[in-house]
Amino acid sequence: MYYPCLLSMKPLISGSAEIILDHALDFIRNYLESLQCELSSNPIAELVNHALMQPNWRGIPRLEARWWKELDFASKLPFARDRIVESYSWILGVYFEPEYGPARKIMTKVMAITSVVDDIYDAYGTYKELVIFTEAIERWNIGCIKQLPDYMKICYQTLLDVFEEIEEEMANEGRSYRIYYAKEGMKLLARAYFVEAKWLHEGYTPTIEEYMQNGLITCGYTTLTIISFLGMGDIVTKEDFDWASNDPEILKAASIICRLRDDIVGHKFEQERGHVASAVECYMKQHGVTEQNACEKFYGQIEDAWKVLNQQFYKPSNSSAAAKYVPCKAVLLRVLNLARVIDVVYKHNDEYTHVGEAMRSYVNSLLIEPVPNE
Repeated sequence: MYYPCLLSMKPLISGSAEIILDHALDFIRNYLESLQCELSSNPIAELVNHALMQPNWRGIPRLEARWWKELDFASKLPFARDRIVESYSWILGVYFEPEYGPARKIMTKVMAITSVVDDIYDAYGTYKELVIFTEAIERWNIGCIKQLPDYMKICYQTLLDVFEEIEEEMANEGRSYRIYYAKEGMKLLARAYFVEAKWLHEGYTPTIEEYMQNGLITCGYTTLTIISFLGMGDIVTKEDFDWASNDPEILKAASIICRLRDDIVGHKFEQERGHVASAVECYMKQHGVTEQNACEKFYGQIEDAWKVLNQQFYKPSNSSAAAKYVPCKAVLLRVLNLARVIDVVYKHNDEYTHVGEAMRSYVNSLLIEPVPNE
């Protein structure tokens, strides 16, 4: 059942004039149209419907074409991670449901450009450049682009363009208020990235407490959670954005999982390329222990954080008797699913930065191989 849909995408995208492809396109279109009623309650119906018209799933090829062909990120920003497929696979883990197609499109775009911003702070930008870059993100005004070096102009222009496109979509849906939270989330992330850049510039190793306070922001969990709400429709309310912006326990626990998982598997590579001390180095220096001791401590904290996350997830949703606002399960599930993806991606290695067999298998299972019927 999956293969006709996948086969249909190539001729629909290519627009080839070759006769054999024209015949194939006619055959596939007729076949898919005959399946529409049969698949009405099947998740694959989303693919069929989109393949028969201007499909939403083309958002990802357009994104790739705009950034990596027209803007030529791969050659102009060679230090940046090119992870469109991996990003989309990550987002599929956050929400696979057909009705969240627009949300996946938005989140994948933002995650891709956020990854480039992260690499600018971590791997390429000088301290003076990062001062200007942070101010530009804080002001969020295209006029700031004149002050930036050329490579930052590419990233900054794209960042503003992506959010402008999202803002237009939100306005058309009568949800303009949402973009404010998304922009504030990006500004928060940039400020935290800059704190790390400043520490590195000054040769300062923070205490583990200082590091974690900032590191729970730089892991990007809160920002990505807010972004994940944008395209979810009416099920998400303004109260949910306010809730996510005010450091709720479940987000704090999920951020701990994200930060420590990332640092445990990635700290050696980051130190080799010149990076601020990770949680591992901070804890080792502060407590005079070995790397193994530090990691064992963090594994225990990760388990504790999972307990908090699970407890918060199963709290009753908001009611008049509740002391604090609690989102509905459909909203909380994004927080839980994002933690699940992170636990998989950073289980043994940083599979996002160094794509290996585990990530390739993950992508293959999600996007290529159908689930067996038996």
